Amino acid sequence: MALLLQNWLCAGNAVRLKPVYGTGVPRRYRLLRPLAVGRSPAEEFIFQRRFFVGIGTASAVVLGANFVGVTSFLLGLSPQTGRDLKLDVLYPIQGYSRCLEPNEGFEFIYPASWVGDQTLLRRAVGKAELERSLDLPPLSDKNSTNRRRGSSSNEPKVAFGPPGSNGELNISVIVSAVPLDFSIEAFGGPKEIGETVVRTITGSRSGVKATLIESTVRQDSTKQLNYYKLEFQVESSSFHRHNIAVCCAENGRLYTLNAQAPELIWSKVKQQFNTVADSFQVTSLNMK
Repeated sequence: MALLLQNWLCAGNAVRLKPVYGTGVPRRYRLLRPLAVGRSPAEEFIFQRRFFVGIGTASAVVLGANFVGVTSFLLGLSPQTGRDLKLDVLYPIQGYSRCLEPNEGFEFIYPASWVGDQTLLRRAVGKAELERSLDLPPLSDKNSTNRRRGSSSNEPKVAFGPPGSNGELNISVIVSAVPLDFSIEAFGGPKEIGETVVRTITGSRSGVKATLIESTVRQDSTKQLNYYKLEFQVESSSFHRHNIAVCCAENGRLYTLNAQAPELIWSKVKQQFNTVADSFQVTSLNMK
């Protein structure tokens, strides 16, 4: 606004000021309005058009760059619409950004202040370089390629956490290959599935205890897909964690989102974790 006034006042050669009189208004408070001198109606029209185009362009730049959070604020007025349009991939909406992985076939929202795991990023870059390489693997290490490809089979596809954290507080997603006829429902209802997962976590490890707190199912009637949401605790002599996990299987792929936090801060992140878990969904797989 200050810039517009400055430009207006500096255009002294084309504009002079004429008093606008009003009844009952002291003379020193009467406003001045610009009176064009020597300007035809066509020139006046062009001036006004350029003025409004300039304002529109400036507004578009402000929104596009999310200047001082303007775009995020406006999208927050209708958060569901913005999320349906996937605009939160670019601009946070109500404090959450969207992770969209079309090549892996899933998406979810996560706290906008969290950052991606740099180790996973470096591995992804290395894998991409390996797949693009036309050179044969060194003869001295015939299995190096197989080891590198197989080493990431159970690694998270994505992981997020607060910047500068030690990894105890994080959200990650693992995608594993399973038979096409694999069905989570074969293990039973939500409670039985939760208990099976808890037993798998503890396994034969001594000193590790896992406790199932709650197990529910969210149904996607459109895709005929069930999302099993599990809340559980895992503790040992060296750690005590609180987790929320979401599991589902489709087209020979088992998807597992896991959000974990130290038990000491669980009450602070509980609402965030539930928001993340409820947003997780399988999408159409972009075949590479």
